[in-house]
Amino acid sequence: MKARRSVRAAISPSHDAYGQEIWNCYKGNSTHEIVERDDGLVDLGSALPYFAEYPDWPPHERTAIDRVRGPVLDIGCGAGRVALYLQRQGHKVFAIDNSPLAIRVARLRGVTSARVLDIRDVGVLKGPFASIVLYGNNFGLFGGPNRARRLLAAMHRITTPEAQIVAAVANPYRTTDAIHLDYLRRNRVRGRMSGQLRLRVRYQQYTGAWFDYLFASPEEIRAILVPTGWQLNDVLSTLGPEYVAIIGKR
Repeated sequence: MKARRSVRAAISPSHDAYGQEIWNCYKGNSTHEIVERDDGLVDLGSALPYFAEYPDWPPHERTAIDRVRGPVLDIGCGAGRVALYLQRQGHKVFAIDNSPLAIRVARLRGVTSARVLDIRDVGVLKGPFASIVLYGNNFGLFGGPNRARRLLAAMHRITTPEAQIVAAVANPYRTTDAIHLDYLRRNRVRGRMSGQLRLRVRYQQYTGAWFDYLFASPEEIRAILVPTGWQLNDVLSTLGPEYVAIIGKR
């Protein structure tokens, strides 16, 4: 699981707003989460789902996690909820997150193998992994179609022949909210995918950097996967926009 070449520098403490949120939730100081979109929309949520135990996960996530085989790469591990569950099931798990404070919390909570690493540097890992997990809507970390294809190619190289990607996704079209629908239209005018959000995280005095975060329908995922050597094998849907995509090698 060691790195082969240099990677991006870790986020500085002053810009690790997400990590500060996770750290303070772990310490019992607060549970709020603030996410800002580039059109000015601000969403207030909770950090508690990052700490949720398996019985409290959404049903589609509980069903999909049973398909995971080890060794596992947990991308965007946050506080370590997925890695901890899979470790208890006897799997060998390597967890990564670009937030140093999130990795610190994951280790303190018992994740045995965790490292600060951006998803964009996933190709430095040797593997081979039998499963890659992207929970917490972390399919979004692909950012956009071009980056997604580059990263999927890297994931293809560091995984076993029968490997799978188990990714939690949000479908941007499962909404009737006029504000969100207008944002989707504005993205298309700008030449972006409808669900290619531009976000940043705020916490207390900390402000994270802007980043692209991708919401996609199953049909859009199939189109992204065409040149990558991966294919969409199954979709575990919900009544809302959230679903889990089961992606396997062709």
